[in-house]
Amino acid sequence: MSDYDFDLFVIGAGSGGVRAARVAFGYGAKVAIAEESRVGGTCVIRGCVPKKLLVYGAHFAEDFEDASAYGWTLPGEPTFSWQTLIANKDKEIDRLNGIYHKLLAGSNVTLFEHRATFKDAHTVVVDGKDVTAERILIAVGGHPTVPDIPGAEHAITSNEAFHLEQQPKRIVIVGGGYIAVEFAGIFAGLGSQVTQLYRSEQILRGFDNDIRNHLAEEIVKKGVDLRLNTNVTAIDKQSDGTLKLTLTGGGEMVVDAIMFATGRAPNTKGLGLEQVGIETKDNGAIKINKGLQTSVENIYAVGDVTDHVQLTPIAIKEGMAFADTVYGGKPWSMSYSNIPTAVFSQPPVGTVGLSEEEARAKGGEVVIYKSTFKPMRHTLSGRDEKTLMKLIVDKTTDVVLGAHMVGPDAAEIIQGIGIAVSMGATKAQFDQTVAVHPSAAEEFVTMRFPVES
Repeated sequence: MSDYDFDLFVIGAGSGGVRAARVAFGYGAKVAIAEESRVGGTCVIRGCVPKKLLVYGAHFAEDFEDASAYGWTLPGEPTFSWQTLIANKDKEIDRLNGIYHKLLAGSNVTLFEHRATFKDAHTVVVDGKDVTAERILIAVGGHPTVPDIPGAEHAITSNEAFHLEQQPKRIVIVGGGYIAVEFAGIFAGLGSQVTQLYRSEQILRGFDNDIRNHLAEEIVKKGVDLRLNTNVTAIDKQSDGTLKLTLTGGGEMVVDAIMFATGRAPNTKGLGLEQVGIETKDNGAIKINKGLQTSVENIYAVGDVTDHVQLTPIAIKEGMAFADTVYGGKPWSMSYSNIPTAVFSQPPVGTVGLSEEEARAKGGEVVIYKSTFKPMRHTLSGRDEKTLMKLIVDKTTDVVLGAHMVGPDAAEIIQGIGIAVSMGATKAQFDQTVAVHPSAAEEFVTMRFPVES
Protein backbone atom coordinates (compact mmCIF):
# COMPACT_ATOMS: atom_id res chain seq x y z
CA MET A 1 0.00 0.00 0.00
CA SER A 2 1.19 3.51 -0.80
CA ASP A 3 2.03 5.93 1.99
CA TYR A 4 0.37 8.67 -0.06
CA ASP A 5 -3.24 9.54 -0.83
CA PHE A 6 -2.50 9.36 -4.56
CA ASP A 7 0.20 8.12 -6.86
CA LEU A 8 -0.12 11.27 -8.96
CA PHE A 9 -1.60 14.67 -8.22
CA VAL A 10 -2.02 17.02 -11.20
CA ILE A 11 -2.36 20.75 -10.61
CA GLY A 12 -4.31 22.19 -13.53
CA ALA A 13 -7.05 20.51 -15.59
CA GLY A 14 -6.22 21.92 -18.99
CA SER A 15 -5.34 19.92 -22.08
CA GLY A 16 -1.93 18.75 -20.85
CA GLY A 17 -2.97 18.00 -17.28
CA VAL A 18 -6.10 16.08 -18.23
CA ARG A 19 -4.23 14.00 -20.81
CA ALA A 20 -1.49 13.12 -18.33
CA ALA A 21 -4.04 12.21 -15.65
CA ARG A 22 -6.08 9.95 -17.92
CA VAL A 23 -3.09 8.17 -19.42
CA ALA A 24 -1.49 7.66 -16.00
CA PHE A 25 -4.76 6.15 -14.73
CA GLY A 26 -4.75 3.82 -17.73
CA TYR A 27 -1.43 2.47 -16.50
CA GLY A 28 -2.85 1.77 -13.07
CA ALA A 29 -2.00 4.91 -11.16
CA LYS A 30 -4.33 6.39 -8.56
CA VAL A 31 -4.76 9.97 -9.80
CA ALA A 32 -6.25 13.25 -8.60
CA ILE A 33 -6.44 16.58 -10.37
CA ALA A 34 -7.20 20.10 -9.14
CA GLU A 35 -8.63 23.01 -11.13
CA GLU A 36 -9.53 26.37 -9.62
CA SER A 37 -11.34 27.56 -12.75
CA ARG A 38 -13.25 25.51 -15.31
CA VAL A 39 -12.07 22.08 -16.41
CA GLY A 40 -10.70 22.28 -19.93
CA GLY A 41 -8.09 24.98 -19.47
CA THR A 42 -7.15 27.90 -21.66
CA CYS A 43 -7.65 26.19 -25.01
CA VAL A 44 -11.16 24.93 -24.41
CA ILE A 45 -12.53 27.67 -22.15
CA ARG A 46 -10.82 30.92 -23.17
CA GLY A 47 -8.48 30.12 -26.03
CA CYS A 48 -8.30 28.25 -29.30
CA VAL A 49 -11.79 26.74 -29.31
CA PRO A 50 -13.91 29.85 -28.65
CA LYS A 51 -11.50 31.88 -30.81
CA LYS A 52 -12.00 29.52 -33.76
CA LEU A 53 -15.78 29.79 -33.36
CA LEU A 54 -15.50 33.59 -33.55
CA VAL A 55 -13.22 33.26 -36.59
CA TYR A 56 -15.92 31.20 -38.32
CA GLY A 57 -18.48 33.86 -37.47
CA ALA A 58 -16.29 36.64 -38.85
CA HIS A 59 -15.98 34.94 -42.25
CA PHE A 60 -19.67 35.18 -43.10
CA ALA A 61 -19.59 38.86 -44.03
CA GLU A 62 -17.29 38.14 -46.96
CA ASP A 63 -19.20 34.97 -47.83
CA PHE A 64 -22.42 36.95 -48.14
CA GLU A 65 -20.68 39.50 -50.36
CA ASP A 66 -19.09 36.86 -52.58
CA ALA A 67 -22.29 34.84 -52.95
CA SER A 68 -23.75 37.24 -55.52
CA ALA A 69 -20.95 36.39 -57.98
CA TYR A 70 -22.09 32.78 -57.81
CA GLY A 71 -25.71 33.60 -58.54
CA TRP A 72 -27.06 33.86 -55.00
CA THR A 73 -29.30 36.74 -53.98
CA LEU A 74 -30.31 37.32 -50.39
CA PRO A 75 -33.81 38.66 -49.70
CA GLY A 76 -32.31 41.58 -47.77
CA GLU A 77 -29.19 42.89 -46.11
CA PRO A 78 -27.80 40.31 -43.65
CA THR A 79 -27.70 41.42 -40.03
CA PHE A 80 -25.36 40.34 -37.25
CA SER A 81 -26.01 39.84 -33.52
CA TRP A 82 -22.95 39.82 -31.27
CA GLN A 83 -25.10 38.61 -28.39
CA THR A 84 -26.29 35.56 -30.37
CA LEU A 85 -22.76 34.61 -31.39
CA ILE A 86 -21.44 34.90 -27.82
CA ALA A 87 -24.41 33.00 -26.37
CA ASN A 88 -24.00 30.14 -28.84
CA LYS A 89 -20.25 30.10 -28.24
CA ASP A 90 -20.92 29.83 -24.50
CA LYS A 91 -23.26 26.87 -25.07
CA GLU A 92 -20.54 25.02 -26.95
CA ILE A 93 -17.93 25.77 -24.30
CA ASP A 94 -20.35 24.51 -21.63
CA ARG A 95 -20.80 21.31 -23.64
CA LEU A 96 -17.04 20.77 -23.94
CA ASN A 97 -16.55 21.52 -20.26
CA GLY A 98 -19.08 18.80 -19.50
CA ILE A 99 -17.23 16.35 -21.75
CA TYR A 100 -13.99 16.99 -19.86
CA HIS A 101 -15.80 16.30 -16.58
CA LYS A 102 -17.07 13.00 -18.01
CA LEU A 103 -13.63 12.04 -19.29
CA LEU A 104 -12.12 12.49 -15.85
CA ALA A 105 -14.99 10.68 -14.14
CA GLY A 106 -14.75 7.84 -16.67
CA SER A 107 -11.07 7.47 -15.82
CA ASN A 108 -11.78 7.46 -12.07
CA VAL A 109 -9.64 10.55 -11.65
CA THR A 110 -10.58 12.39 -8.45
CA LEU A 111 -11.40 16.01 -9.29
CA PHE A 112 -10.89 18.82 -6.81
CA GLU A 113 -12.56 21.96 -8.12
CA HIS A 114 -10.39 24.22 -6.00
CA ARG A 115 -6.98 25.86 -6.12
CA ALA A 116 -4.06 23.65 -5.09
CA THR A 117 -0.85 25.05 -3.62
CA PHE A 118 2.32 23.39 -2.40
CA LYS A 119 2.98 22.64 1.25
CA ASP A 120 5.98 20.38 0.64
CA ALA A 121 7.34 18.15 -2.13
CA HIS A 122 4.63 15.54 -1.60
CA THR A 123 1.79 17.63 -0.19
CA VAL A 124 -0.62 20.13 -1.68
CA VAL A 125 -3.26 22.13 0.12
CA VAL A 126 -6.70 21.99 -1.52
CA ASP A 127 -9.71 23.75 0.00
CA GLY A 128 -7.90 23.94 3.32
CA LYS A 129 -7.03 20.23 3.40
CA ASP A 130 -3.68 18.47 2.93
CA VAL A 131 -3.52 15.95 0.10
CA THR A 132 -0.40 13.84 -0.46
CA ALA A 133 0.98 12.24 -3.61
CA GLU A 134 4.06 10.31 -4.63
CA ARG A 135 4.47 12.54 -7.68
CA ILE A 136 3.03 15.92 -8.58
CA LEU A 137 2.57 17.33 -12.08
CA ILE A 138 2.22 21.09 -12.57
CA ALA A 139 0.08 21.99 -15.59
CA VAL A 140 -1.40 25.35 -14.65
CA GLY A 141 -0.74 27.12 -17.96
CA GLY A 142 -0.44 30.87 -18.34
CA HIS A 143 -2.42 34.09 -18.55
CA PRO A 144 -2.40 37.20 -20.76
CA THR A 145 -0.53 40.22 -19.45
CA VAL A 146 -1.15 43.96 -19.72
CA PRO A 147 1.74 46.45 -19.67
CA ASP A 148 2.13 48.76 -16.71
CA ILE A 149 0.96 52.05 -18.19
CA PRO A 150 -1.40 54.75 -16.87
CA GLY A 151 -5.00 53.62 -17.33
CA ALA A 152 -4.11 49.96 -17.96
CA GLU A 153 -7.11 48.94 -15.83
CA HIS A 154 -9.42 50.08 -18.66
CA ALA A 155 -7.92 47.60 -21.15
CA ILE A 156 -9.07 44.06 -21.88
CA THR A 157 -7.24 40.90 -22.95
CA SER A 158 -8.38 37.89 -24.93
CA ASN A 159 -9.97 36.53 -21.73
CA GLU A 160 -12.45 39.40 -21.51
CA ALA A 161 -12.94 39.68 -25.28
CA PHE A 162 -14.88 36.41 -25.25
CA HIS A 163 -17.43 37.85 -22.82
CA LEU A 164 -18.05 41.43 -23.95
CA GLU A 165 -21.72 42.31 -23.61
CA GLN A 166 -21.54 44.64 -26.60
CA GLN A 167 -19.42 44.51 -29.73
CA PRO A 168 -17.13 47.57 -29.74
CA LYS A 169 -17.64 49.82 -32.75
CA ARG A 170 -14.04 50.99 -32.56
CA ILE A 171 -11.33 48.81 -31.05
CA VAL A 172 -7.56 48.96 -30.86
CA ILE A 173 -5.64 45.68 -30.73
CA VAL A 174 -2.14 46.09 -29.34
CA GLY A 175 0.37 43.42 -30.32
CA GLY A 176 1.89 41.68 -33.30
CA GLY A 177 1.68 38.01 -32.39
CA TYR A 178 -0.81 35.41 -33.50
CA ILE A 179 -3.43 36.32 -30.87
CA ALA A 180 -3.34 39.97 -31.95
CA VAL A 181 -3.73 39.27 -35.66
CA GLU A 182 -6.45 36.72 -35.01
CA PHE A 183 -8.58 39.08 -32.94
CA ALA A 184 -7.96 41.94 -35.36
CA GLY A 185 -9.43 39.74 -38.09
CA ILE A 186 -12.33 38.63 -35.90
CA PHE A 187 -13.46 42.13 -34.95
CA ALA A 188 -12.90 43.52 -38.46
CA GLY A 189 -14.85 40.65 -40.02
CA LEU A 190 -17.73 41.27 -37.64
CA GLY A 191 -17.89 44.93 -38.60
CA SER A 192 -15.86 46.77 -35.97
CA GLN A 193 -13.45 49.53 -36.93
CA VAL A 194 -10.12 47.93 -36.03
CA THR A 195 -6.71 49.51 -35.52
CA GLN A 196 -3.81 47.18 -34.79
CA LEU A 197 -0.73 48.70 -33.19
CA TYR A 198 2.62 46.95 -33.01
CA ARG A 199 5.73 48.41 -31.48
CA SER A 200 8.15 46.75 -33.92
CA GLU A 201 8.75 46.77 -37.68
CA GLN A 202 6.51 43.85 -38.70
CA ILE A 203 3.89 41.49 -37.23
CA LEU A 204 4.43 37.80 -36.43
CA ARG A 205 8.00 37.99 -35.16
CA GLY A 206 9.72 34.64 -35.57
CA PHE A 207 7.77 33.62 -38.68
CA ASP A 208 9.23 33.58 -42.18
CA ASN A 209 9.64 37.16 -43.40
CA ASP A 210 7.73 36.55 -46.64
CA ILE A 211 4.81 35.24 -44.58
CA ARG A 212 4.94 38.26 -42.27
CA ASN A 213 5.02 40.78 -45.11
CA HIS A 214 2.33 39.02 -47.14
CA LEU A 215 -0.08 38.70 -44.22
CA ALA A 216 0.43 42.36 -43.31
CA GLU A 217 -0.65 43.35 -46.83
CA GLU A 218 -3.66 41.05 -46.77
CA ILE A 219 -5.07 42.10 -43.39
CA VAL A 220 -4.95 45.74 -44.49
CA LYS A 221 -7.11 44.73 -47.47
CA LYS A 222 -9.57 43.27 -44.94
CA GLY A 223 -9.99 46.68 -43.35
CA VAL A 224 -7.52 46.50 -40.45
CA ASP A 225 -5.67 49.78 -39.92
CA LEU A 226 -2.22 48.32 -39.20
CA ARG A 227 0.24 50.75 -37.64
CA LEU A 228 3.77 49.48 -37.10
CA ASN A 229 6.43 50.99 -34.84
CA THR A 230 3.56 52.35 -32.73
CA ASN A 231 2.53 51.69 -29.14
CA VAL A 232 0.15 52.96 -26.47
CA THR A 233 1.65 54.93 -23.58
CA ALA A 234 -1.51 55.86 -21.65
CA ILE A 235 -5.27 55.20 -21.52
CA ASP A 236 -7.73 57.82 -20.27
CA LYS A 237 -11.40 56.96 -19.76
CA GLN A 238 -13.70 59.75 -20.90
CA SER A 239 -16.99 60.83 -19.29
CA ASP A 240 -18.97 59.18 -22.12
CA GLY A 241 -17.23 55.83 -21.54
CA THR A 242 -14.91 56.05 -24.52
CA LEU A 243 -11.15 55.65 -24.15
CA LYS A 244 -8.60 58.25 -25.21
CA LEU A 245 -5.29 56.62 -26.08
CA THR A 246 -1.96 58.38 -26.08
CA LEU A 247 0.42 56.89 -28.63
CA THR A 248 4.17 56.91 -28.97
CA GLY A 249 5.15 60.08 -30.78
CA GLY A 250 2.36 62.04 -29.09
CA GLY A 251 -0.59 61.01 -31.26
CA GLU A 252 -4.03 60.32 -29.79
CA MET A 253 -7.02 58.10 -30.60
CA VAL A 254 -10.51 57.77 -29.17
CA VAL A 255 -11.98 54.25 -29.20
CA ASP A 256 -14.59 52.14 -27.47
CA ALA A 257 -12.22 49.37 -26.37
CA ILE A 258 -8.56 48.48 -26.30
CA MET A 259 -7.30 44.91 -26.15
CA PHE A 260 -3.72 43.97 -25.30
CA ALA A 261 -2.26 40.83 -26.87
CA THR A 262 1.32 41.54 -25.93
CA GLY A 263 2.35 38.36 -24.17
CA ARG A 264 1.45 35.72 -21.62
CA ALA A 265 2.95 34.83 -18.25
CA PRO A 266 3.06 31.46 -16.43
CA ASN A 267 0.46 30.94 -13.68
CA THR A 268 3.06 30.28 -10.99
CA LYS A 269 2.42 33.22 -8.68
CA GLY A 270 1.15 32.06 -5.30
CA LEU A 271 1.58 28.38 -6.18
CA GLY A 272 4.10 27.88 -3.38
CA LEU A 273 7.00 26.82 -5.57
CA GLU A 274 9.45 28.44 -3.18
CA GLN A 275 8.10 26.15 -0.44
CA VAL A 276 9.66 23.14 -2.15
CA GLY A 277 12.59 24.79 -3.94
CA ILE A 278 11.33 24.49 -7.51
CA GLU A 279 13.58 26.59 -9.73
CA THR A 280 11.99 29.12 -12.09
CA LYS A 281 13.10 31.48 -14.82
CA ASP A 282 13.03 35.26 -14.44
CA ASN A 283 9.46 35.39 -15.79
CA GLY A 284 8.20 32.78 -13.32
CA ALA A 285 8.25 29.86 -15.76
CA ILE A 286 9.23 26.51 -14.29
CA LYS A 287 12.58 25.10 -15.34
CA ILE A 288 12.43 21.48 -16.53
CA ASN A 289 14.86 18.94 -17.96
CA LYS A 290 14.38 16.81 -21.05
CA GLY A 291 12.24 14.42 -19.01
CA LEU A 292 9.87 17.25 -17.95
CA GLN A 293 11.27 17.02 -14.42
CA THR A 294 11.66 20.13 -12.26
CA SER A 295 14.55 20.75 -9.88
CA VAL A 296 12.60 18.65 -7.36
CA GLU A 297 12.88 14.97 -8.33
CA ASN A 298 9.25 13.89 -7.87
CA ILE A 299 7.67 17.05 -9.35
CA TYR A 300 7.15 17.55 -13.09
CA ALA A 301 5.71 20.30 -15.30
CA VAL A 302 4.16 20.44 -18.76
CA GLY A 303 2.62 23.03 -21.05
CA ASP A 304 2.63 26.81 -20.98
CA VAL A 305 3.77 26.99 -17.35
CA THR A 306 7.25 26.07 -18.65
CA ASP A 307 7.14 28.87 -21.27
CA HIS A 308 8.69 26.54 -23.81
CA VAL A 309 6.34 26.16 -26.79
CA GLN A 310 2.94 27.68 -26.05
CA LEU A 311 0.72 25.40 -28.11
CA THR A 312 -2.06 23.10 -26.91
CA PRO A 313 -0.88 20.04 -28.91
CA ILE A 314 2.55 20.41 -27.32
CA ALA A 315 1.06 20.38 -23.81
CA ILE A 316 -0.95 17.28 -24.73
CA LYS A 317 2.08 15.43 -26.10
CA GLU A 318 4.16 16.43 -23.08
CA GLY A 319 1.43 15.05 -20.82
CA MET A 320 1.50 11.79 -22.76
CA ALA A 321 5.30 11.63 -22.67
CA PHE A 322 5.24 12.11 -18.90
CA ALA A 323 2.61 9.39 -18.30
CA ASP A 324 4.12 6.91 -20.77
CA THR A 325 7.59 7.36 -19.31
CA VAL A 326 6.79 7.45 -15.58
CA TYR A 327 3.83 5.06 -15.41
CA GLY A 328 3.82 3.11 -18.66
CA GLY A 329 7.40 1.93 -18.83
CA LYS A 330 7.62 3.38 -22.35
CA PRO A 331 10.12 6.23 -22.04
CA TRP A 332 10.21 8.90 -24.72
CA SER A 333 10.76 12.63 -24.85
CA MET A 334 9.33 15.45 -26.92
CA SER A 335 10.88 16.64 -30.15
CA TYR A 336 10.32 20.34 -30.64
CA SER A 337 11.44 20.50 -34.27
CA ASN A 338 9.12 20.67 -37.28
CA ILE A 339 6.03 21.64 -35.27
CA PRO A 340 3.12 22.43 -37.63
CA THR A 341 1.52 25.71 -36.58
CA ALA A 342 -1.51 27.69 -37.73
CA VAL A 343 -2.46 31.29 -37.21
CA PHE A 344 -6.20 31.80 -37.67
CA SER A 345 -5.81 35.25 -39.07
CA GLN A 346 -7.83 36.32 -42.09
CA PRO A 347 -6.47 34.93 -44.33
CA PRO A 348 -4.93 32.19 -42.16
CA VAL A 349 -1.29 31.12 -41.94
CA GLY A 350 0.10 27.59 -41.92
CA THR A 351 3.75 26.83 -41.31
CA VAL A 352 6.06 23.92 -40.48
CA GLY A 353 9.82 23.63 -40.22
CA LEU A 354 12.43 26.32 -40.71
CA SER A 355 11.84 29.81 -42.00
CA GLU A 356 14.13 31.03 -44.76
CA GLU A 357 15.97 33.20 -42.25
CA GLU A 358 16.51 30.28 -39.84
CA ALA A 359 17.68 27.98 -42.64
CA ARG A 360 20.21 30.52 -43.93
CA ALA A 361 21.42 31.22 -40.39
CA LYS A 362 22.41 27.56 -40.07
CA GLY A 363 25.01 28.15 -42.77
CA GLY A 364 23.90 25.69 -45.43
CA GLU A 365 22.87 26.56 -48.97
CA VAL A 366 19.14 26.68 -49.55
CA VAL A 367 16.86 26.86 -52.55
CA ILE A 368 13.62 28.85 -52.31
CA TYR A 369 10.40 28.01 -54.14
CA LYS A 370 7.57 30.50 -53.94
CA SER A 371 4.19 31.02 -55.56
CA THR A 372 1.65 33.83 -55.20
CA PHE A 373 -1.78 33.50 -56.81
CA LYS A 374 -5.45 34.42 -56.50
CA PRO A 375 -7.53 31.67 -54.83
CA MET A 376 -9.88 30.03 -57.31
CA ARG A 377 -13.02 31.06 -55.42
CA HIS A 378 -12.12 34.70 -56.01
CA THR A 379 -11.83 34.38 -59.78
CA LEU A 380 -15.59 34.98 -59.85
CA SER A 381 -15.97 37.11 -56.71
CA GLY A 382 -13.22 39.47 -57.85
CA ARG A 383 -12.01 39.89 -54.29
CA ASP A 384 -8.46 41.24 -54.07
CA GLU A 385 -6.88 38.45 -52.04
CA LYS A 386 -3.69 36.55 -52.78
CA THR A 387 -2.40 33.22 -51.48
CA LEU A 388 1.31 32.72 -50.83
CA MET A 389 3.06 29.33 -50.68
CA LYS A 390 6.74 28.80 -50.02
CA LEU A 391 9.19 25.92 -49.69
CA ILE A 392 12.71 26.09 -48.26
CA VAL A 393 14.90 23.27 -49.59
CA ASP A 394 18.42 22.19 -48.60
CA LYS A 395 20.48 22.54 -51.78
CA THR A 396 22.82 19.67 -50.88
CA THR A 397 20.36 17.03 -49.65
CA ASP A 398 17.17 18.21 -51.44
CA VAL A 399 15.33 17.84 -48.10
CA VAL A 400 12.40 20.22 -47.58
CA LEU A 401 13.38 22.20 -44.49
CA GLY A 402 10.26 24.35 -44.25
CA ALA A 403 6.84 24.88 -45.78
CA HIS A 404 4.80 28.05 -45.33
CA MET A 405 1.44 29.34 -46.53
CA VAL A 406 -0.90 32.30 -46.24
CA GLY A 407 -4.35 31.66 -47.66
CA PRO A 408 -7.70 29.87 -47.23
CA ASP A 409 -7.50 26.44 -45.57
CA ALA A 410 -3.84 26.95 -44.63
CA ALA A 411 -4.27 25.09 -41.33
CA GLU A 412 -5.87 22.06 -42.98
CA ILE A 413 -3.24 21.95 -45.72
CA ILE A 414 -0.19 22.39 -43.50
CA GLN A 415 -1.20 19.47 -41.28
CA GLY A 416 -0.62 17.04 -44.15
CA ILE A 417 2.50 18.83 -45.33
CA GLY A 418 3.79 18.65 -41.75
CA ILE A 419 3.88 14.85 -41.94
CA ALA A 420 6.09 14.98 -45.03
CA VAL A 421 8.44 17.58 -43.57
CA SER A 422 8.71 15.66 -40.27
CA MET A 423 9.65 12.52 -42.22
CA GLY A 424 12.42 14.35 -44.06
CA ALA A 425 10.78 14.32 -47.48
CA THR A 426 12.80 15.72 -50.38
CA LYS A 427 11.72 18.21 -52.99
CA ALA A 428 11.93 15.39 -55.56
CA GLN A 429 9.38 13.42 -53.51
CA PHE A 430 7.11 16.46 -53.35
CA ASP A 431 7.43 16.71 -57.16
CA GLN A 432 6.63 13.01 -57.61
CA THR A 433 3.37 13.39 -55.69
CA VAL A 434 0.29 13.61 -57.91
CA ALA A 435 -1.49 16.96 -57.52
CA VAL A 436 -5.08 17.16 -56.28
CA HIS A 437 -6.69 19.37 -58.92
CA PRO A 438 -8.16 21.93 -58.76
CA SER A 439 -6.98 22.87 -55.27
CA ALA A 440 -4.68 25.34 -53.61
CA ALA A 441 -2.81 22.51 -51.91
CA GLU A 442 -1.53 21.21 -55.26
CA GLU A 443 0.78 24.21 -55.48
CA PHE A 444 3.04 22.58 -52.89
CA VAL A 445 3.75 19.70 -55.31
CA THR A 446 3.85 21.67 -58.57
CA MET A 447 6.41 24.41 -57.84
CA ARG A 448 9.26 23.50 -60.20
CA PHE A 449 11.36 26.61 -60.59
CA PRO A 450 13.23 28.19 -57.69
CA VAL A 451 12.97 31.91 -57.21
CA GLU A 452 16.37 32.16 -55.53
CA SER A 453 19.13 30.09 -53.95
